[in-house]
Amino acid sequence: MGMVKKPKYGHGEAFRYMENARELLRSASIEDNIYIDKKPVREAFGTAYFAVLEAINEVLIEKKGVTSKELPKSVDGYRAVLQKHFAVNNGRLMRDFESLYETLHIAGYYRGLIRRGTMVKDAMKDTDAFIKKLLN
Repeated sequence: MGMVKKPKYGHGEAFRYMENARELLRSASIEDNIYIDKKPVREAFGTAYFAVLEAINEVLIEKKGVTSKELPKSVDGYRAVLQKHFAVNNGRLMRDFESLYETLHIAGYYRGLIRRGTMVKDAMKDTDAFIKKLLN
């Protein structure tokens, strides 16, 4: 049996997803700061978006007492729980979630519009910051 690689960022599913997103990007060809093949980039954006959702799920279960059956099932559900459990104290968290949703899920994954290396790096950095803020 092989050893399980410990996530670079810490413990938890959100960090594991982010490590997977970075692995996808490392495997993608880049030329003149543009990713040549958009498929791994789109997959990385989708995986990073799942990391955001997993971080929210983790906080809801571990700190807010929500059961796994009560976890949101749609983006509107995530908006509602963020509004209920987090936005009262931190309106910026809600704005950051909306920005990440639009960047990662819509532009990056769904439409495949983001291929410039610096833009991809910025999106991953923003995702890391959101997850770390949420989990700390």
